[in-house]
Amino acid sequence: MARRLKIGLLGGSFDPVHRAHIRLARAARAHLGLDLVQLIPAAAPWQRSPLQTAARHRLRMLELACGDDSSLVINPIELDRSGQTYTIDTVRALDPGADYVWILGADQLANFCTWHRWRDILEHVQLAVACRPGFAPEPPAELRQALRAAPAKPLLRIPFEADPVSATQIRTALARGLPVHDMLHPQVLSYIHTHHLYQNGAHAQEITT
Repeated sequence: MARRLKIGLLGGSFDPVHRAHIRLARAARAHLGLDLVQLIPAAAPWQRSPLQTAARHRLRMLELACGDDSSLVINPIELDRSGQTYTIDTVRALDPGADYVWILGADQLANFCTWHRWRDILEHVQLAVACRPGFAPEPPAELRQALRAAPAKPLLRIPFEADPVSATQIRTALARGLPVHDMLHPQVLSYIHTHHLYQNGAHAQEITT
């Protein structure tokens, strides 16, 4: 009987993908013994304002950031699906022949019980949390209770050195013409400059093309 794959899932807007995203994916793979990590770019997250950059650009930047690392795989499942992005729809569509770990920052863990049908999500994946500045990696009381009721899927923890970089910070810096080379993969930064993303409102035009 073939061994079941253990796959990490890292969702996000990736607007743009930056060094902390890739570091977290690799840290999760190494610490949790994952066969691979799928990076899942969101289409239209229902809990946040519309994304600034067209899906095709965010997808290409992810490809550049992952490079030839075969343990990082881009899964466009949410981009291929119409309508708003709900995690429950994503995890229900996954291949049932593998085991899945949903990778979270501590801030996302704190808000997990606000996710649409969050209890149903727990039936499909195990949660793993990494540290993020300003957030203690502890589940809220309601989630803690739900995890206790499912002892086969305890909350996993990913040792991860705090990294304050954020996509918002990068977009702001790019719009102001400030350097961001230490936050992005060189090919991602080159792509951003080539397509004039995040600069002087250029993203508003790009998202419609």
